[in-house]
Amino acid sequence: MGFIIKLLLTGVAVVLASYILPGVHIDTFLTALILAIVLALLNAVVRPILVILTIPVTIVTLGLFLLVINALIILLADYLVAGFSVDGFIWALIFSLVLSVINAILDMIF
Repeated sequence: MGFIIKLLLTGVAVVLASYILPGVHIDTFLTALILAIVLALLNAVVRPILVILTIPVTIVTLGLFLLVINALIILLADYLVAGFSVDGFIWALIFSLVLSVINAILDMIF
């Protein structure tokens, strides 16, 4: 039950972030929920592989390369989910930061 609530909160966060950022476009709330599921799957499967493969770069950049990995996952989700689009790498990076902040705020509230 907690996973479903987390997905709903992430869907709300995606919609809020798309309203805030002009470079991120999402069609419907259903698309936001699908995006939340895809992001959860990508973060569970692809992200650990990328983190392990980029450990030297992450150490040299003192962890800042993890932001690049987050942006790449957002761009991959853009490719996979119809109805969701990001206008470029910088918008994906900003979207991942805004999405993290909104998710943290919603987690504190609920």
